[in-house]
Amino acid sequence: MRVLMSWLLLSLSFWLTAAILPGFHVSGFGGAIGAAAVFGILNWLLGRLVFVFLGVATLGIGFFLAFLTRWFVMALLLKFAAALSSSLWIDGFGTAIIGALLLSGIGTLLEYGLHAFRSGTPRRI
Repeated sequence: MRVLMSWLLLSLSFWLTAAILPGFHVSGFGGAIGAAAVFGILNWLLGRLVFVFLGVATLGIGFFLAFLTRWFVMALLLKFAAALSSSLWIDGFGTAIIGALLLSGIGTLLEYGLHAFRSGTPRRI
């Protein structure tokens, strides 16, 4: 159940990011569900590997600046997901960078809101 809820929140994040960011397109909410599935699988298969590779390739600076490295990896995976999915289009890498930031922010807010709704009290950040 947790995986399905996470997938739904990621799908909603994709859909809202496409509504906010010009150059980031999904083909409706069904397309957002498909794009979230492709992105989630890529992130599960390649996310940690690419993160570690970049951390080693930058002689540890990538680990020190983990937030920036994770943000860059997420943008790369978004571009890969757009190449593999027919329901996601991203105009350029700059749009992917901003889209990765928006996806993270929206996803965090949605998870926070879901937790607050389920427990009746907001969780401390």
